[in-house]
Amino acid sequence: MRSSGNLRLVHAADDMALARGLFPGQRLADALACVPDARVEPADPAGDLGNLHQLAQWATRFSPHATPDAPDGLLIDITGCAHLWQGEDRLMADALARLARQGFQARGAIAGTIGAAWASARFGGDHAIIPPGSISTALGRLPVRALRLDDVTASGLDRVGLRRIGDLYPLPRADLTKRFGARLLERLDQALGYAAESLSPLAPMPDHRVSLVFAEPISAPDSIARATDILLTRLLGELERQELGVRRLGLVAHRLDETAPGLIIGTARPSRDLKHLLRLLTEKLDTIDPGPGIERMSLSALVSERMTATQVDFDRRNPAVTAAEIAPLVDRLTNRLGPGSLTVPRAITSHVPERAVAFVPPLQKKQPPNDWHASLPPRPIRLLSPPEPIEAMAPVPDDPPLSFRWRHVQHRVAKAEGPERIRPEWWQPSDEGKDTRDYYRVEIEDGRRFWLYRSGLYAQDTTRPPRWFLHGIFA
Repeated sequence: MRSSGNLRLVHAADDMALARGLFPGQRLADALACVPDARVEPADPAGDLGNLHQLAQWATRFSPHATPDAPDGLLIDITGCAHLWQGEDRLMADALARLARQGFQARGAIAGTIGAAWASARFGGDHAIIPPGSISTALGRLPVRALRLDDVTASGLDRVGLRRIGDLYPLPRADLTKRFGARLLERLDQALGYAAESLSPLAPMPDHRVSLVFAEPISAPDSIARATDILLTRLLGELERQELGVRRLGLVAHRLDETAPGLIIGTARPSRDLKHLLRLLTEKLDTIDPGPGIERMSLSALVSERMTATQVDFDRRNPAVTAAEIAPLVDRLTNRLGPGSLTVPRAITSHVPERAVAFVPPLQKKQPPNDWHASLPPRPIRLLSPPEPIEAMAPVPDDPPLSFRWRHVQHRVAKAEGPERIRPEWWQPSDEGKDTRDYYRVEIEDGRRFWLYRSGLYAQDTTRPPRWFLHGIFA
C-alpha cells in the first residue's frame, strides 16, 4: 500500500491477489471491498531499492556488468561469460534457479540489445533467448508497452489501434515523431539495435579478476585463508606480466545461500608484495561469515597502476627512510585504523585560511615547492574549524577590538596588529560586503595571542551588522 495525496493505492500484489482481481494502482478501499481478508502492508520503496542493489551485487557472480533496473528488475551484460556455463540457456537456467531458491519469482530473457531483453523478459514468457538476427520478428508480436514507454504514449498508441510493436514497422517515421514524440522511435531503435544504448554497471569493471570454484563448499578459516593465498598468487602473477601493481583489492565469497560477503583493502603505493598483501587480507578475513559454506571465491584488482622495477639502495650509511620502506607500515596502520586516518598537511594556493591547507595521504606524490605564502603576515599554529563566534567591543570602522568574550570568558586586549583584509577568490560566489574579512592579531593581558576577524563591513545597512569570530591561536 502507498499513499498518493489523500488516496491509498495498491503498490504491488502477489499472485494470489492478482488471481482474485486486485492490481497495482487500484484504490485500497476498492481492493478491500473485493477481498476483505487481504493482507495489507505499507510500501517501502527505499528499502526495495536497497534490496535490489544487493541483488545486483549478488548477480556479479554471472558477470561483472550487473545493475539494478528499478523497480523490479536486473540488467546483466553476459558478453563473453556464457561459455563458463556451457551456453546461454544453462546460464539463464542457473540464474533463475538460484533466484527461486531465494524466494523470488523471476523471469528472464537473453537478447542482443537491452531493449529486446527487457521486453521479452516482461512480455514474452517465463524465459526466452532471442537469436541474433531475429529481434525484429520476436518483438513484432509484443505490445507497444514493451518498448519502455510512458503511460501517455502507450495509451495514445492504443487509441489509434497501434497495439503491437510490429504495427509500428511500416509506418512513416516522421508521422510517428510528429504525433507521439521522438522518444517512441528512440526506444524502438534501441530495442532493434539501430541506436546505441549502454549499461551502467553497479560497480566498475575490475582491472583484473581471478576466481576459484570449489568441488565441495568450504567454511573452515584455514581453508578460506589457503584459497585467498592461491587467488592472490594468481592475480599477482598476472599483474607482474603487465608490469602493474595493486592499489585496491576486493575479495568476494559466494555462499550456498546466494549471499556474497566480501572485503576491500587498499595500499599507499602500487604493490606486488605477496607477503604484505596477504597479511592485509588475512587481518580482515574474520569479517567474512562462511554461513552454510562458500562455493566460489573471487579476487579483483579494483585499482591498479603501472609499477616498474626499481633499484634498491643498499647504502647503509644513508639513514633516510625511503617511501617504499615505509609504505608497508602505512598500509597496515590504514588497514587497522580505517581510510583517512593517516594524512599529512599540504599547502594550497589560497589566501582564505580554511582553504589554504589540504590533508592528503602520507605517501602521495609531492607537488613542486611554491613560496606564494612567504610574504603573508604570520599565521597561527592552530586554526579552529569552524571559527568560533565571539562578542567583541571595538571602535569602528577599522580599529582592533578592545575586549572580547570567548567561551563565556571576558578578555581584555593589551596589544593588537591589523587589519589584514581577506576576500574570497574571484571565482567563488560571494556577497562583496558580507564575505569580506578583516583579521587582527591580538595579545591579551596574560600574554596569550589570538587571531580574530570581523566578517562584513560597517555600512549604512544596519539590518546585517558585522560579526566577530576567533579563528586561530598562536603558539
